[in-house]
Amino acid sequence: MPTYKYSAMSRDGKKVSGVMEGFNELDAVAKIKETYSIVLQISEVKEQGKAAQFLSLDIGGNKLNDKAFTLMCSQFSVILKAGIPIRRTVELIAEKMTDKPLKRILEQVAKDVEAGRSLSASFAERGRKMLPVTFLETIYAGEEAGNLDTAFDSVSKHYTKQSKMKGKVRGAMIYPLFVLIVAIVVVIVLMVKVVPTFTAIFESYEAELPLPTQLLIGMSNFFRRYWLVIVGIGAGLGLFYKLYGNTESGRMNLAKLQLKLPVLGNIGILNGASQFANTMAMMLNAGLPMTKSVTITSRVMTNYFFSTQIGKITARLEEGQTLGKSLRDAACMPDIMVDMAAVGEESGELAQTLTMTAEYYDAELEQATADALAKLEPTILVFLAGFAGFIVIAIYMAMFGMYAAM
Repeated sequence: MPTYKYSAMSRDGKKVSGVMEGFNELDAVAKIKETYSIVLQISEVKEQGKAAQFLSLDIGGNKLNDKAFTLMCSQFSVILKAGIPIRRTVELIAEKMTDKPLKRILEQVAKDVEAGRSLSASFAERGRKMLPVTFLETIYAGEEAGNLDTAFDSVSKHYTKQSKMKGKVRGAMIYPLFVLIVAIVVVIVLMVKVVPTFTAIFESYEAELPLPTQLLIGMSNFFRRYWLVIVGIGAGLGLFYKLYGNTESGRMNLAKLQLKLPVLGNIGILNGASQFANTMAMMLNAGLPMTKSVTITSRVMTNYFFSTQIGKITARLEEGQTLGKSLRDAACMPDIMVDMAAVGEESGELAQTLTMTAEYYDAELEQATADALAKLEPTILVFLAGFAGFIVIAIYMAMFGMYAAM
């Protein structure tokens, strides 16, 4: 996706500058106007060469702590409902905040609010590189409507639910991978350290070794001789994946591949539908217009294919199409999601319908995650048991042959 450098005028009249990704210049301008009222200048940043891109990769940096962020939103809601002025509220939360990036933002926001700046404008400028766009827009809408405490409460509930679902999905993806990596490490240790102990004994055996034993010795010799090559190939594949994923076509192809994987692909589809329904419901309940809600939703979706397809819906909506028809043309969301969006529009209760749909997909996602773990864990254990059994059989067959020859 192209990157654009811009300068703009903030809502309180200050000149700011930054960079923004967009499908094209018009899309980038639309995204900038979500935060800043006037775009003064915009130009595309020329793409760097592959080597320069790799050297300029962002390592580390400020990363949003989901738990600390959710707690902060909850604290804002509770303290504001108690009638504490906004300036004092920000100061109190900043004093108690243990997460350093959020604490730094809150301290800057406290100074801005004390100087007379609006809370939403300060958060938009101070935290635009780290805070979610859904948070910034919801707080702005809440401030404009005069129900800031309700806006923070809505954000807190939304991200609490999203954090829980993200943890479950991550567990479904990471846990089997972790077990598989451990299994591979164990296999390598057996091949390099344990099996060679028996190899010297077996090689002194003059009679022909059983086929399983010959295979085991051959595998052990291969790992001992070429383990550096195996590690190098693994590192090379990892580097290729990283560089390929940084290209537009690579990022898109990998996103599509994630949705086609057995078992895990279904989790990716359900997660995308859940993200769409939850975020759209939150944006519409905050009072944002349809096109802006869709644009923001596209930017928070984790799968790049979903993000791109949903982002293109904005143009269809501006042409007068309904959300249901636009989703059907985009052909990226499940049929139930599309049908419910169409029903919600026809009934005039789209936000409520999307909220119910989000609950449905949250439950489906949770069940799919549990089913995935139930299927993947036995599969990996059977693989490990089978390989361990092969090693035992190969060793014992050779040992029994040696005893029979004595």
